[in-house]
Amino acid sequence: MAGSSILVAAVSVLSACQQSYFALQVGKARFKYKVMPPAVSGSPDFERVFRAQQNCVEFYPIFIITLWMAGWYFNQVFAACLGLVYIYARHLYFWGYSEAAKKRVTGFYLSLGTLASLTLLGTLGIANSFLDEYLDLDIVKKLKHF
Repeated sequence: MAGSSILVAAVSVLSACQQSYFALQVGKARFKYKVMPPAVSGSPDFERVFRAQQNCVEFYPIFIITLWMAGWYFNQVFAACLGLVYIYARHLYFWGYSEAAKKRVTGFYLSLGTLASLTLLGTLGIANSFLDEYLDLDIVKKLKHF
């Protein structure tokens, strides 16, 4: 069982490392701009780093769920590749936002598009599994005949 989802698991671990790295950057920014916990406001430079990390945390559960659903029910290779695109998009978003609020847009839209793609693939895979399981209708087999 573990071998059948190894790519999605590897992307999940990589994304968790990225989240940890972003949290570390907030810690460094707190020290640099002298913003001690529990404060979350201060220098605009600190606030951008903090907000970028918080936004990544807010989207993380959506990413993990859609990544695994697309990997389990559609195709783990496609899901893992999209997962890597998402990680790259979040990298662009975090560092763009850390520099200037307007620089976050490219990474944000790329990550949003990737999440939409993962959601679509997961939905298609779940629908196909449902149809196959309960209605004995395998869409993939039908499409292969064309």
